[in-house]
Amino acid sequence: MNDTLYQDEIVALARAGRALPRLEAPTVSARVDNPVCGDRITVDLTVENGAVTAVGAKVQGCALCQASIAVIADNVLGQPADTLPTVAKAVEDYLAGKGDTLPWTALSAFSPVRAAKSRWECVMLPFRAANKALAEQG
Repeated sequence: MNDTLYQDEIVALARAGRALPRLEAPTVSARVDNPVCGDRITVDLTVENGAVTAVGAKVQGCALCQASIAVIADNVLGQPADTLPTVAKAVEDYLAGKGDTLPWTALSAFSPVRAAKSRWECVMLPFRAANKALAEQG
């Protein structure tokens, strides 16, 4: 395990991400795969009156992917569903060094990933799955 990337905070978040169950009756659901590293995630969302009221997932991926879905699940509840694409863009910009402002404090746990471009997609995969699910809701 790469100690630089997998600090205690990431490991704790990853445990929470692994424990996140799928939802029985989500409003939307989508699966996204990362063919480069083999990560796969299915994200389930319940959206009521435009707000996210529940998050579920099945993660077959690394600790970064697991940690990322945990941060989403901990922070998006009660937020407008259209918050997710905005947060995803902020995270992508943050990882690429294009900004230091993060909408959710817990996202700062991914600061070590900024130096590991090959791992950015691991952090972004849960956002891509959630945004895909929302886009297909149409």
